[in-house]
Amino acid sequence: METLNPPAMLKWLAEKDPQRLQTLYREAYACKLRNVGPKVYFRGLIEISNICAKNCYYCGIRRDHRDLQRFSMTEEEILEAAKTVHDLGYGSVVLQSGERQDAAYALFIENIIRKIKNLTAQKLGITLSLGEQTAETYERWFRAGAHRYLLRIETSSPALYRKLHPEDHSFDARRNCLRDLRAIGYQVGTGVMIGLPFQTYEHLVSDLLFFREEDVDMVGMGPYIPHAGTPLSWPAGSYDPADHFRLGLVMIALARLTLRDVNIAATTALQALDPSGREKGIAAGANIIMPNSTPTAYRKFYQLYDNKPCLDENALQCRSCLENRICGGGDEVGYGEWGDPPHFLKRSSGSRNISSKAT
Repeated sequence: METLNPPAMLKWLAEKDPQRLQTLYREAYACKLRNVGPKVYFRGLIEISNICAKNCYYCGIRRDHRDLQRFSMTEEEILEAAKTVHDLGYGSVVLQSGERQDAAYALFIENIIRKIKNLTAQKLGITLSLGEQTAETYERWFRAGAHRYLLRIETSSPALYRKLHPEDHSFDARRNCLRDLRAIGYQVGTGVMIGLPFQTYEHLVSDLLFFREEDVDMVGMGPYIPHAGTPLSWPAGSYDPADHFRLGLVMIALARLTLRDVNIAATTALQALDPSGREKGIAAGANIIMPNSTPTAYRKFYQLYDNKPCLDENALQCRSCLENRICGGGDEVGYGEWGDPPHFLKRSSGSRNISSKAT
């Protein structure tokens, strides 16, 4: 495998020969085994609300999507779902929602975090994916017991970012949130959409370099899938699901070979384009899967893109399905473990640190 400098990355992003791509994926998988080990960690995903103050042009829960039925799970519902995640043996839960910054919401999340920790005797790791907040709010949530935060930048290009968002959305503000999170002590995750309108292979190379420059611990990215209720879409007839899926796998592999010891998710968007998408993501270098643990009654109202899979499976069915798929491919599920990335453990050595296992 040649050195992964930007020209080499560009070459791989343009590569369409299946045999050559399998060579890339095998090398990335071997890199994963060397740097993070053979385990795949499940993060139970609870989509707690689709209420969002943002109006991103690509998102199915954007503020101006008027035909969407909005919901917010109650405290009791969230705690019940978190208990199910813990009972299923997942080491961590992910709380995800549309973006809000009001004081009542910040307090609600803070209380939820504390109650989840108490409910599970401090054993369940907590990842948040709740968008842009003030540094003070991030600090409160960290002190309450959250230790990972996923904030996707969506693109590292300020110019492309402006094409995807209204004028009151700021690339700099979002990037600064990532830096606030790292300074506070979180394991920091980010990611991008792959195959956006206006996006080039050069943009994707810059995204990979951005991950490295920002010293992230986790990467969660997937192929862009249009949503019919949004302003952003590909020109009619030009969207190629197979090629978007190819690019998704290539980006996982390149991220693994570039960043080596971070956690990388095989996202649900891969499965939306290929029934075996998440397993193929694991084979290309990913080591995290986020089974949907949202109550089924709410799932159809939390669709960031069209044709999202697993809307009708309950949490137990989802676990059984994924476990069979992952173990069938020769990997092992890391039940009962937080599965913190070695990158974070190295970065945090000598400073604020937390156990890498749910003990």
